[in-house]
Amino acid sequence: MSLANQPQSPHKIEVVQWGLNLADEAPPLRPAIAHETTQQTGLRHRDGTVSMARGAPGTAASEFFICVGDQPELDFGGRRNPDGQGFAAFGQVVQGMGVVRALHAQAGPEQWLKQPIAIGPVRRI
Repeated sequence: MSLANQPQSPHKIEVVQWGLNLADEAPPLRPAIAHETTQQTGLRHRDGTVSMARGAPGTAASEFFICVGDQPELDFGGRRNPDGQGFAAFGQVVQGMGVVRALHAQAGPEQWLKQPIAIGPVRRI
């Protein structure tokens, strides 16, 4: 789990990210999903938005993040990703943002927690 953005990025964001934490060069363990921009869906990266992490468009497969506060740099046209395509928002935390904020508050210089934290349950409503 990552607790904050990469410090070298000029476009700061605040998220808590989960996933398999594979090396960039590792082959994906799951098939990638098609990239749906916020321009297409009308969704925005607001406080509690759940979205897919990705490299290039169409490469999101196993990592997702939750926005802590509004994060417009992650929307279509935002500057967080050089391609300007943004990230694929697909959900919203409806209960438990206090837990997300508590995890985010534990961020350190390495951006990672020493002990992994499992999440659950997640359900569609």
